[in-house]
This record gives sequence, C-alpha cells and structure tokens, in this order.
Amino acid sequence: MTSVTTIPIASLLIGFVPVAVLIFVMWSWRLNALQSIYANGRMLVQLLIIGYVLSYIFETDEPVLVVVVVVFMIVMAAWIAMRPLTDRGVKPYVVIFIALGVSGLGVLVVVTQIILELPRWYEPRFVIPLAGMVFANSMNTISLAGERFHVERQRGEDYLSARNAAIEAAMIPQVNALLAVGLVSLPGMMTGQILSGIEPLTAARYQIMVMCMIFSTAGLAAVLYMTLRKGDPVEPVNQNDSV
Repeated sequence: MTSVTTIPIASLLIGFVPVAVLIFVMWSWRLNALQSIYANGRMLVQLLIIGYVLSYIFETDEPVLVVVVVVFMIVMAAWIAMRPLTDRGVKPYVVIFIALGVSGLGVLVVVTQIILELPRWYEPRFVIPLAGMVFANSMNTISLAGERFHVERQRGEDYLSARNAAIEAAMIPQVNALLAVGLVSLPGMMTGQILSGIEPLTAARYQIMVMCMIFSTAGLAAVLYMTLRKGDPVEPVNQNDSV
C-alpha cells in the first residue's frame, strides 16, 4: 500500500496563484474581490488550525469531546446557512438548527452504527469527517431552499407551490452530483482513498455510501426546514412600491 506524499509548503503556495489571478480579474471588473480574499484567508487559517486539532481529537478516548465537536458543527452550519437568507433572528436560526440536527444526526447514526458498525460508536476518525460532509451539504441545501422559497412567496405563490419550487431548486446540485459521479468527477473521499492506496472497488463502495448519505441528509434537511416554516407569514411584494 502506498502512502500519500506530503505537499511541501512552497508547492502548496503555488495553488494560490490561480486564486490570485481570479481575484485580480474580480477586482478589475469591480466585483467583490475583498470577500474572496477574506474567504480564502479564512479557509487557510481554519484548515491549518483544524489540522492540528484533529490530530489530537483522533487519538482521544473521550466520547464527550466528539459530541462537542459534532454539536459545534451543527451550530456553525446553522449560522452560516442563515447568512444569505432574508429571514434572520432567533426563530429562523432555531428552525435551521433543528432541520440540520434532526436530519443529519439521524442519517449519521444509520451510517456509523449500522452500515459501518464502528467498534466505538464515537470513533472520531469516522464520525467527525462524515459529520462534516453531512452538515456542510445540508447547510448549502437549506440556504438555497430558503432563498428560493422567499422569492416565490414574494411573487405571490402559495406555500405549497413555493415549497415545491424551493426544494427542487435546492436539490439541483445534489442531483447533478449523482449524475456526474464516475463520469465527470471522482469525489473527494474516493480520490483520497485511491491516492492512499486503497483498491478502487473498495473506495467506490465507500463513495456510494457517502453519496447516499449526502443526498438523503440534504433533501431531508430541506424538507424538514420547509415543514417547520409552513406557518410563516410572507407578504407578497406591493407592485406599486417598485414603480
């Protein structure tokens, strides 16, 4: 079995060259280049920090620490999911938190305890990476669903029409990912396993599990989010105000 080669820092920095080119183009076109600079800088710092943190967590025998990490993921995912939405505040945040937590934890239990049959239910090397996949994708789906739902209601659509349009739009990235896997893309988990020397067929089985997990949690999170928002009053736009 081959091992993954460690990327030297100098080589890693080369990856930021095309990033810098794109940011320059955005700046020259008067787009929000500062946001992209901030996002890339934050990504760099966060990943370096989490690399050190995970090195410690993966060796832990304390289930409480793993639970804290997963709860922290849900808290932050709900906060980020609410960021692009018009409806903000305590109640919208709680709705998103519940939608993410119930759907994500439910599927995560099925995957880790039934499919993988982990020797320790809190095995950090499995639970934390899988939780990250679950909540990151569900977070994006809820943001897309919430934004589209708001637009549809502002147009005067009733709840059912707006809900259906929102969920269909939010699931487009997930459906596209299912259609493209193996033909257009080799997903990150499968690629990482192949690079680490695992047989492609074994990696494919893990990737199938991950794709099912991501698709179901993203969709269920959006469904639960829309269900919890059923009673929200949304006033349609007054056409006279736009004149």
